[in-house]
Amino acid sequence: MCFFAACCRPLALTLAVGLGASAMAGPPTGLKAYSPAAQALIDRAFGDLDPARPVVDVHVHALGLGQDGDGTFVNPDKLSVRHPLKRLETSLYLRATGVKGLDHFDQDYLEVLIARARAFPRPLRIHLLAMDRAYKSDGTPDPSRTEFHVPNAYVLDQAARHPDLITPVISIHPARKDAIQELEACAARGARLMKWLPNAQAIDPADPAFDPFYRRMKALGVVLLTHAGEEKAVAVKGAQALGNPLRLRRPLDLGVTVIVAHCASLGRNDDLDHSGKSVPNFELFLRLMNEPRYQDRLFGDLSAITQINRLPAPLQHLLAHPGLDDRLLNGSDYPLPGVDLVIWTRQLVRLGMLTAGERRALNEIWKRNPLLFDFVLKRTLKDPGTGRRWPASLFQRDPDSLAAT
Repeated sequence: MCFFAACCRPLALTLAVGLGASAMAGPPTGLKAYSPAAQALIDRAFGDLDPARPVVDVHVHALGLGQDGDGTFVNPDKLSVRHPLKRLETSLYLRATGVKGLDHFDQDYLEVLIARARAFPRPLRIHLLAMDRAYKSDGTPDPSRTEFHVPNAYVLDQAARHPDLITPVISIHPARKDAIQELEACAARGARLMKWLPNAQAIDPADPAFDPFYRRMKALGVVLLTHAGEEKAVAVKGAQALGNPLRLRRPLDLGVTVIVAHCASLGRNDDLDHSGKSVPNFELFLRLMNEPRYQDRLFGDLSAITQINRLPAPLQHLLAHPGLDDRLLNGSDYPLPGVDLVIWTRQLVRLGMLTAGERRALNEIWKRNPLLFDFVLKRTLKDPGTGRRWPASLFQRDPDSLAAT
């Protein structure tokens, strides 16, 4: 038995007993129809979409425990009884996936994800994220900082198996000795989007040593989807400063198109333009968005924007400013929409962004399909002052085309 299997079996038992069988159920089958209120909300969410284009989700995580030899990896500490807090956090994520057991988690996770995606009334295209290891400045892997790893080959292979549904999003640490070669190889297989989590991967986007990598990205038309702001889901070991949105000026100035995940909507960082000040990361993101030179190359995604720990200012601002619509993309941060501790629809009612009836219907959808819930929620939210909702075009924007702008 491999080490991960030994760790996962007691964790699976804990989850099954502590959470109940329904929490660990697989994709729903044979369910009765949604209530009229929930179905009406779903119909409205899809009603004004362009029928010739799919819904696009640019931020869906690939996950794996590596039991089936697919190259995925989770740090043993995250599953160990010797680290109860990390283990508890991991259990919340595993619960959110809807996977019934952990013996073949990697395969089952994808099956549940695909079932949830294909349950959409209209076609959905999910961008499945790889996650590179952390690396040291000398180009060698840093196991102590690597929380989890999903190889590029894994997401590329899944995209090849499900070409109508999955788009691969690669992840390459620019300090790797083979970084440019890996970039070229992935681009040759059709990859046009790359994901970073600088705080966890120990990547400083402002490091001039990465300039050759950025230039090659631009030449190949590869778009950078990068976390910015504070990181809570993955250990960062004192590296929150690497999530400062202003550090993204370097790739932007070298012509790389950048999508800022979550619109940098969490935490604070030093204002690198005004020494000594600490300001919300979201304000730093908006400053970059307001710079004319980045008008066609800087975007934000809406993943995690409705989570309780990010409310209310970023969500209120984005809903109230239609001038930002053309520079936003839809993202779910799946499987996080399935973590009920971070999705508080009641608070959205208090903020005037949902009605009580909409909340009840959305909660019904959440119990059946958290991925569909995330989409319908974002299509239902409204600015409490004007009643404005995000336009349909935002939810069908393809990130692969942004590098050409």
